[in-house]
Amino acid sequence: MDASMNWTAANPAARALDGRAERRSVRMDGHVMLAGGITHEITVTDLSYEGCGIETNAPLEPGQAIKLSVLRRGALDAEVRWVKDGKAGLGFPIKTETPAQPRKSERVSVAAEVWLRRMGKNAYQCRVFDLSPDGCKAEMIERPLVGERAVIRFAGIEPLEVQVRWVEGPQAGLSFERSFHPAVFELLIARLR
Repeated sequence: MDASMNWTAANPAARALDGRAERRSVRMDGHVMLAGGITHEITVTDLSYEGCGIETNAPLEPGQAIKLSVLRRGALDAEVRWVKDGKAGLGFPIKTETPAQPRKSERVSVAAEVWLRRMGKNAYQCRVFDLSPDGCKAEMIERPLVGERAVIRFAGIEPLEVQVRWVEGPQAGLSFERSFHPAVFELLIARLR
C-alpha cells in the first residue's frame, strides 16, 4: 500500500486549529469530471476524510458538484468549496445514515486488524473496534457508500460478505450477510482479545 494512503496512522478525529480535519500532504494525479462529461487533469496535494486540495486549470466554481477520479484509487463525488490561482478545495459529501434499527445482539469491544475488500477494489487492512455475531464497526481507509457490499476476513475464518449500514467520518457500520454461530463467535472474541 502507498504510504501516502495510510491515513489510519493518524488520529482521524484530530482537527487543525481552523476546525478542519487534519490534512495529509500527498501527490496524486487524477481527473475531475464536470457536467457534460468534460474532464480535466488535476493533482491532489492534500487529503483528509472530509476533502482535499487540488491543483488544476479546470474552470471550477464554488458550490459546483464534480466527480473526482484519482488514478488507481477510484472515483467519488465532490463539491468545490473554493478556487484561487490554479488551486481548489474540494469537500466530500457525507452520506446519510440509514434509519437506526435495534441491534440483534450486543457488541463486544475489540481492537483488531482485519482484511477488507470493497467490490472491484484491492484488499487492505482496516481496524475493527467492536463486534457482534451480526456485524461490526470498522475504521475504513476509503469512505464507502451506505448500502455498498464488501468482503471482510478475520484471521483463521473464511471471508464474510458484509453490507455498509452507516458511515460517519472514517468509521462505518458493517452487517454480516451470515451471522456467526455462537460457538464460533466466542472463539473469535477469545482470539482477538
